[in-house]
Amino acid sequence: MSDRLIPIRFRLNGQECEAEVKPHELLIDCVRDRFGLTGTKRSCDIEICGACTVLLNGKAVSSCALLAFEADGKELLTIEGLAQGAKLHPLQESFIECGGFQCGFCTPGMILLAKALLDENPNPTWKEAQEYMDANLCRCTGYQMIIESILNAAEKLNRARPGNK
Repeated sequence: MSDRLIPIRFRLNGQECEAEVKPHELLIDCVRDRFGLTGTKRSCDIEICGACTVLLNGKAVSSCALLAFEADGKELLTIEGLAQGAKLHPLQESFIECGGFQCGFCTPGMILLAKALLDENPNPTWKEAQEYMDANLCRCTGYQMIIESILNAAEKLNRARPGNK
């Protein structure tokens, strides 16, 4: 493997960032080790479980299967960047209110995948939310409270849109 480093620049949770990464360095390692954002969880390392889900230019991706240099020039959102200061995002609030987690290990990936869903479809049906969330695994719950959390957040976000009551 080459020891040369690749300079990259990207927006991480709204902040301009720079790093020099190895050609084979994974995005999850860059986020966790270089920037200390440990909400992104390592689990399967083969793009199956979704625990490492982050949003890259608004799209849910598995950071365990993406090379860090692929984030160059892009916008990266991790669970740490979802809240606005001390104010939780409606998805985070809803996961707490509806009990959409048990151990919490998969929760950051679930919330970011749910954000991608609601950005794409602001008013999903139960079935649409269930099918979209099939990409992420939870080993603790039966998913009912996860879907309830997502639909609750959708209601909150829709009420907050200008012109809605």
